[in-house]
Amino acid sequence: MTYTLFIGDRTYSSWSLRGWLMLEKFGLPHRIVEVGLYTGTMRRDLAPAAPAHLVPALLTPEGEPLGDTMAIAETLAERHPGAGLWPEDAAARMRARWLAAEMHSGFAALRSRCPMVLSHSYDGFLAPPEVLAELDRLQAIWAEAHARFGAGGPWLFGRYSLADAFYAPVAARIAAYGLPVGDAAANYVAQHLADPAFRRWRAEGLTVGYEPEPYAMDLPRLPWPGPEPVAARAVASGPSVNAACPFSGKPPTHFLKTQGVVIGFCNARCRDKAANDPEAFPEVSAIYHSVTKQA
Repeated sequence: MTYTLFIGDRTYSSWSLRGWLMLEKFGLPHRIVEVGLYTGTMRRDLAPAAPAHLVPALLTPEGEPLGDTMAIAETLAERHPGAGLWPEDAAARMRARWLAAEMHSGFAALRSRCPMVLSHSYDGFLAPPEVLAELDRLQAIWAEAHARFGAGGPWLFGRYSLADAFYAPVAARIAAYGLPVGDAAANYVAQHLADPAFRRWRAEGLTVGYEPEPYAMDLPRLPWPGPEPVAARAVASGPSVNAACPFSGKPPTHFLKTQGVVIGFCNARCRDKAANDPEAFPEVSAIYHSVTKQA
């Protein structure tokens, strides 16, 4: 019962991030098909999901195609009622749907003026009045939802829900452009940036680059404001402490060193995504933690 999710580039495709979090955060089995948003192969790559023509698109385990993140969200919630995609409380569930729908159809100024970028942040971005107005709206609905429904947890409704998946790209925008928000909103943004699933998505996105870079701005750049990754670097050869790639189970051919430990992977992309943020991948961190614990 595995879903097939068609996504765009992880560093820039905010809608794809939403769709992936809907599956990843709730433990729904899935495989990924990457669509060439910037390489001219999008139409061909999406052909198996026709008539879907945008990302993300989903194929159900039965082979039924589905497009649009709102439709994907409601379909997954209907098919997996025990997975907790929406809050259990009826009033909270109603509010979570409202917030997700408002994100889905609104905040046009924030979307257009601040495209999602996960590789770095900008220094000196000046938000225009229409973006500032939308930030005020965001902070108001986040604060009210959390005050009424979020007791006992850091997410909008306490525990993670589909509403948070819809707002993860917004958190990334606030972080990347240094947008002015109050402490409560800043803490919510930081919660997204520190989330292991978000970090895994970003780490894999950093393995792919483009020239020219999409959405580049003529502003000084700063490091990404999320948690600082554990230091890791590619090395030319092993031996590695592991006999099989932690992602595929295949024999290691590419290697990285972190925490004094050499770990092997089956290809350069597996190695590089792990090197970008080792702690984001439990399969990787478990290897060097076990070695250092024995030492």
